[in-house]
Amino acid sequence: MAEDKYNLKNPAVKRILQEVKEMQSNPSDDFMSLPLEENIFEWQFAIRGPRESEFEGGIYHGRIQLPAEYPFKPPSFMLLTPNGRFETQTKICLSISNHHPEHWQPSWSVRTALVALIAFMPTSPNGALGSLDYKKEERRALAIKSREAPPKFGNPERQKLIDEIHEYMLSKAPPVPQLSPSQASEEHSMDRDGVTQANQQDSVSMAGGDGLPNQAVGDRVVEEEPVAPANANPAPAEIRVVREVPARGPSNQPLQRPELRVQKSADDRLFTWAAVGLTIAILVLLLKKFLKSSGHGAVFMDGS
Repeated sequence: MAEDKYNLKNPAVKRILQEVKEMQSNPSDDFMSLPLEENIFEWQFAIRGPRESEFEGGIYHGRIQLPAEYPFKPPSFMLLTPNGRFETQTKICLSISNHHPEHWQPSWSVRTALVALIAFMPTSPNGALGSLDYKKEERRALAIKSREAPPKFGNPERQKLIDEIHEYMLSKAPPVPQLSPSQASEEHSMDRDGVTQANQQDSVSMAGGDGLPNQAVGDRVVEEEPVAPANANPAPAEIRVVREVPARGPSNQPLQRPELRVQKSADDRLFTWAAVGLTIAILVLLLKKFLKSSGHGAVFMDGS
């Protein structure tokens, strides 16, 4: 790499060149990443699928774009290899990426970010930007396919670097483990049960939410409670809380609330009738006083 092309006094350039030397002198079997010759702020990388997961044995290429303020601002990440966890050629949302600069630490490096990216692969997407939620067998099929050839991306210089990284990773990555028939059947059963459970949860959410749009399964527990009081029917909400939190008190406590409301309504009607009777009595007294003062009082009294 021609270091004389860059201003070595620039903090970002100085840090990047330091990381390049560290990456070359201390390579890892789990990942490889190098910058372009013409632009050291753009890196190509490849990671190995995490062990004991549906990604195991796969080789996943991607692109890192470092900002001019690096390492004080985080990089952006993009996957190029179809994987079933992240969209390709789309900047992904992670706590180590430019989508969350508040989490980034200047002490972190490209190596740190790649280790974190591998750890994120088997986690639940929870609707994050650029995330996918493929079934395990689909992800495993993509892991096998990822070894066949590197992705095609960019100009010849980029493609040459991608090819070199792919050859290195292919020499280090073990083959994709094959599932026995019993394991495959068990995995398919777990996926089917997960889909059934998600559908049941969606049905419960629609029944208690007056047709509100369903949230993602991973987000429902967090986001359902704030909107339920404004839109949901109060009675089902009370039942749900009592069932989920049985330790709050005796089970007959919520049932006392309708009785209190009925009693309060009867008291209101009693006060209303009393007020009407008092008003009628006052009107009769005023009428008698008026008739007496106008000379008709004797007639009124005789008639009474």
